[in-house]
Amino acid sequence: MPRQGITVRILKKLFADRAGNFAIMGAIAIVPILGCAGLAVDFSRAMDLKSKLQDAADMAVLGSIAERSAGVAQAVGMTKDGPVPLSEAEAEAFFKAQSEGTLNGVAEEGTEAEKAASQDVKLDLVKASVTKDGKDIKAKLTYQVTLKTSFLRIIGKDSITVSGSANAVFQSQSFMDFYMLLDNTPSMGVAATTADIDKMIAATKNVADAGSKNCAFACHIVSEQGVPNTGSNYAIAKKNGISIRIDAVAKAVAQLTDEAKLQRSYPDQYRMATYTFGETAMDTKLLKVAGLNGDLSQVARTAEGIKLMSIPKQGYNNDQQTDFDNALTKIGEEIGTPGDGSTAATPEKVVFFVSDGVGDSYKPKGCTAKLSGSRCQEPIDTKSCAALKARGIKIAVLYTTYLPLPNNDWYNSWIKPFQPTIGTKMQECASPGYYFEVPPSQNLGGAMKTLFNMVVHTPRLTS
Repeated sequence: MPRQGITVRILKKLFADRAGNFAIMGAIAIVPILGCAGLAVDFSRAMDLKSKLQDAADMAVLGSIAERSAGVAQAVGMTKDGPVPLSEAEAEAFFKAQSEGTLNGVAEEGTEAEKAASQDVKLDLVKASVTKDGKDIKAKLTYQVTLKTSFLRIIGKDSITVSGSANAVFQSQSFMDFYMLLDNTPSMGVAATTADIDKMIAATKNVADAGSKNCAFACHIVSEQGVPNTGSNYAIAKKNGISIRIDAVAKAVAQLTDEAKLQRSYPDQYRMATYTFGETAMDTKLLKVAGLNGDLSQVARTAEGIKLMSIPKQGYNNDQQTDFDNALTKIGEEIGTPGDGSTAATPEKVVFFVSDGVGDSYKPKGCTAKLSGSRCQEPIDTKSCAALKARGIKIAVLYTTYLPLPNNDWYNSWIKPFQPTIGTKMQECASPGYYFEVPPSQNLGGAMKTLFNMVVHTPRLTS
């Protein structure tokens, strides 16, 4: 009798026999049940692998067209559009380096099971394409890997293919609105450079006020009406031609407008508005010096007039004139919904924040440092920064280094305990890659231009 006929007869007898039927049917059913369970487990592994590889691909395309990369240097020197071989090689190398642990099971972190699982991954393809297209440099990376399955092998599925791609563009034509937030509070009265500090200390050695003697920091007083007090250190600085930090900031903003003119490709590509913390200590508030304007020459003329906040007397209002929380909240109210920068109608929004990073305000609750009554002296509280960034507003921070005063009792009691965190908190306030510190020994105008170029030339993912 043919083998097929025997098999059919056996199956008929098997299904006709009711004895132990539940066990038999359960044995038959266990195969699809295990298949479904295996699908969930293996699919979860594939999704986790996809997430890790996509992160690696994103970093690879961004890294290959970073401003200072060899590929971008090559593209800038190209006279025609076309492929950028150096960037292509860099993108593929970055991807392999970033995903090495995932692909080869050599990662030092993770459980033993995770390390063993990564041995089941095989890289099939990684291909980068980077091209210069006008003023843009476009990067794309495609990858494909094979993941060996665990449970799905029961139903004959030995592997899963995981693939994806990442795209990024180094855009020079993005439209951006800059909201310049300039700290002009008393501490920004410090002499602007190391040489100016030495001049200031020498010029104040014979002043009558002991608190202002041999002083180069936070001891410049202007009358309430803006007329210099002839006995103040502010007046001494002006008389001796000593530049103070807020003067350097105002000059740097004016210089920045020249840089923006050179960088822009279209009219109104970069617009600027200028704000300070107020004209006088009698009325501290976010002060709009100049509204949003594409006429950068007009912005420059306005910026040159920015002055140090006036104080009627030393210690006025317990020196509570630097309210970062209020300034950042109020400037957020000035800013509309940010766009993607692709057109003049949808500009990106950037707060360009220049400060020495130490808040001093009335804040009886929520102060991140030790209170003096209701006076809060603290490094910047980054909650206000986070609120702006959550709206899609970028924050560029130029930190003008807060100078230690080791011979000053007030500094030792209130600022020194958190001095090491001032720069750290300013960097935390900034959007990733948009932070720059400039000490008095460095050129503030040059630093501001550097930060501006970091913002306008940052590569961005497009998918």
